[in-house]
Amino acid sequence: MEVCVVGTGYVGLVTGTCLAYLGHSVVCVDVDERKIEMLRKGKSPIYEPGLDQLITHGMQRGHLSFSTDLSKPVKDSEIIFIAVGTPPQPSGKADLSFVKEVAHSIGRALDCERRRVIVNKSTVPIGSGNWVEMLVKEGLNDNPVWRDKLASSAKLQTGSAASSRRLNGFKAEDVFLVASNPEFLREGSAISDTFYPDRIVIGATDAYAAERLRALYEPIVEQTFTPPASAPRPADVTAVPVVTTDLASAEMIKYAANAFLATKISFANEIANICERVGADIKEVVRGFGLDSRIGPKFLNAGVGWGGSCFGKDVSALVDIAKEYGYEPALLHSAVDVNKRQRHVPVQKLQEALKIIKGKTIGLLGLAFKPNTDDLRDAPALGIAQELIEMGARVKAYDPIANEACRRQNPDLKIEYAASAIALAEDCDAVVIVTEWEEFRSLDLNQIGEVMNQRVLIDGRNLLDPQVVEEAGFKYRGIGR
Repeated sequence: MEVCVVGTGYVGLVTGTCLAYLGHSVVCVDVDERKIEMLRKGKSPIYEPGLDQLITHGMQRGHLSFSTDLSKPVKDSEIIFIAVGTPPQPSGKADLSFVKEVAHSIGRALDCERRRVIVNKSTVPIGSGNWVEMLVKEGLNDNPVWRDKLASSAKLQTGSAASSRRLNGFKAEDVFLVASNPEFLREGSAISDTFYPDRIVIGATDAYAAERLRALYEPIVEQTFTPPASAPRPADVTAVPVVTTDLASAEMIKYAANAFLATKISFANEIANICERVGADIKEVVRGFGLDSRIGPKFLNAGVGWGGSCFGKDVSALVDIAKEYGYEPALLHSAVDVNKRQRHVPVQKLQEALKIIKGKTIGLLGLAFKPNTDDLRDAPALGIAQELIEMGARVKAYDPIANEACRRQNPDLKIEYAASAIALAEDCDAVVIVTEWEEFRSLDLNQIGEVMNQRVLIDGRNLLDPQVVEEAGFKYRGIGR
């Protein structure tokens, strides 16, 4: 199929690149000329394992291209994805200005020669499918091809009865249909999540739109494609379930999924904080109750809280949606409050271990909000660093990938960047594990301890074995342990 993907962020770029790998003809469009120029050279503007190789593969086969011009890809495509950002406003409401601009532009670009399916891939509030349909129609009203088609239809209908019966008027739904296809990608494993998803959700009011999206994803649904080397097929994946529903339900599924996962993490942190006070170990507690098939062990890792571009934004947006309809979602408010409180826990533990923070040197192991990405949006490390700096500490940081991104995006944050974990530890009074990079699981604790002023380790992700750390001469503090 011919596909246009508008937006080359995590969702748009990964979706477009993976669809091209499956053999579809994909054009990814973005207004950022710098990003498009990078992509044309086969270089991804974001860090995602295996993505550069897939981009190069798609371009070499002629299935993937990039453009700053929306008009031609819209005309050439059967399916058009809107995958632009919907950042949060101060109120928590999603900023839909990019979606609005793209929807208008699509309407102005349609040539009315065939039916297109316009797909909301961006995370948008409930009701946005109808709203996007309205916006595309507004764009159509500025489209000279559409106006000419309407005029031609009107003339034919005033002619013979046969012509009137044949055309029965010319309507917008003859030109486009809107569908919802929410994404469930995890940064750092987005390619695998695209090829081997837990489910594919399609929201549509028209059977044609649902059928075309089902056909687009058929190689994934049936698992008939040859997996790329960077994303081997899991042994238990033989087919992928498809949930076909209405627009509003599809939009709500996305918000409900992220809100539940965020709440699950906050619940684990609440239990961890109680564990510390009563002398229990959160790792053992989670192992015990996570074996319950109704609960499961995933997203129950206690730590410094969730971050990234999705959980905070989507929970806040869902709270805002609920308020619009006169409902106060107390549980969601609590999930957010717990997460905010958890960001302060590593600082409290440093105070317990060091007593005085002012004048001390603290090293942060990890900056990105999670491993295998350089994404710093709502990253716990940034808030921890800022709090320590305000308390008079000298802050150093090391991240295997995100150092440069942090330096570039936060020029006023007074962090000293280290090139390795050993370089970070030099002259530190304490180090804090903030991001659970695999590299940090195998730290040479003896070597690190030798270059530190004091052997204090705050394990913000419960990554290490406390006994091993203490045997290396460290004062260890975990979360809920």
